[in-house]
Amino acid sequence: MGYAIDVNQSNFEQEVIKVSDKSPVFVDFYATWCGPCQILKPILEKLVNEYDFILAKIDIDQNPELASQYGVEGVPDVRIVIQGEMQPGFVGALTEAQIRQTLSQFNLKSNFEQDLEALKTAIAQKNFPTAKQLLDQLFSHYPNRLEVVLAAANFLILLNQLENAEKLLNTIGEDQRDFFPKAQALKQLIQLKTDATASGESQLEQNYAKACQLTLAEDYAEALSLFLEIVSTDRKYKEDGARKAMLTIFNFLGDDHPLTKEYRKQLMLQLY
Repeated sequence: MGYAIDVNQSNFEQEVIKVSDKSPVFVDFYATWCGPCQILKPILEKLVNEYDFILAKIDIDQNPELASQYGVEGVPDVRIVIQGEMQPGFVGALTEAQIRQTLSQFNLKSNFEQDLEALKTAIAQKNFPTAKQLLDQLFSHYPNRLEVVLAAANFLILLNQLENAEKLLNTIGEDQRDFFPKAQALKQLIQLKTDATASGESQLEQNYAKACQLTLAEDYAEALSLFLEIVSTDRKYKEDGARKAMLTIFNFLGDDHPLTKEYRKQLMLQLY
């Protein structure tokens, strides 16, 4: 966790330049008469309590020499000092999400991001007691963060508590644009997990169950190949289930993954 400090000409060297050897310093050049500065102020003060950086606040009217030295022409003007070097940051009142993106560019992670990463590691290592403990802590500290809901649902799916997982995912509505597609993908994963154990007598049924099993085993290349074959054989099977499953895998992999690019193109050729 960082801290905020008022800085002037007399303590600038000590509180900004010297301490930047140990921690990044975000220098906020502001003015009391500046409306955007007042909008930005509470956002920065909130984030400094989440991230390990120092917020140095400089009133340009009280410290014109510092503003002149660093070429500040408009406010708010936020610079970043690392290892004694003043670097460009951003000018104007950015949104909280935009500032978080800036922080990530400097490899800064919030307490929340570190806790969430620890949870994902515990789940990946199948350390379920630790994962449960971390989830309880996250829900307690961040009750309104939908990232925690998604992580909890993923954990419940892993534990085969599919009904409870779906209930959690149903709390994420379409208006939550950053999270709704991920929730839908996890719902599809629940369906795949159900279908993976429902192998029928026909070759088509068996292939679909096998493709679901491959997906759950994260053998995405083989799964996509088999789902594509099912699309070409019977597009309507499982209410277009094979195509939907492929889209789910694309969602897991991301748009830039080679398998997504390859099979999205093949799927389009097959459909049209």
